[in-house]
Amino acid sequence: MRVVAVADTHTFQADLEVPAGDVFVHAGDMLRGGRLEELEAVAAWIVGLPHRHKVIVAGNHDWCFDRARDQALAMLPGVHYLCDSGLEIDGLRIWGSPWQPAYNDWAFNLPRGEALAERWSLIPSGLDLLITHGPPRGYGDRGPVAGRQGCADLRARVDEVKPRVHVFGHIHQDGGAWEGVDTLFANVTTWECERPPTVFEIDADSATAVVVPAARA
Repeated sequence: MRVVAVADTHTFQADLEVPAGDVFVHAGDMLRGGRLEELEAVAAWIVGLPHRHKVIVAGNHDWCFDRARDQALAMLPGVHYLCDSGLEIDGLRIWGSPWQPAYNDWAFNLPRGEALAERWSLIPSGLDLLITHGPPRGYGDRGPVAGRQGCADLRARVDEVKPRVHVFGHIHQDGGAWEGVDTLFANVTTWECERPPTVFEIDADSATAVVVPAARA
């Protein structure tokens, strides 16, 4: 199964060349101000992509998925929206969640500690692909502020349930992929489409996953 993943397009999607694949994933921050009016063009882009399956989570800029969820989803026919929920596609087990540690007055913010840990406790074991907007502590979480910005409780839950791949965005400055002990971690940010999408080949039967080099994507 070929998965093409992006995050943080922030309405610059027209500048992005999206490789072919089976599943398109957007790990949040499709928008800037989060208005339904912004979503119109973004939704048309996502719906128009040729990938057989499209899966999205919201990010901290995507207010309309919080304040006007039904209207937002009505613009995305055939697109799977995950909010502390999951689905299975051709044997690929997927879970998605939009939350991140509170940062300014953005959408889907929760304080570090118990509130976020409660959300992460919903993540089941046996996943092939985990999609969150924010990063776990220790991978792809070095931003403009000194130190690591990822969520320690998310990292603890990932280490516990061991998804084969964990994709996220949010931190624009630290895109890339890292092979952990049990999980392939990837910050799939495109930084407003200055970075290309990240492409994976995931085999649900053998529980293997590899990043496809850009030249082959």
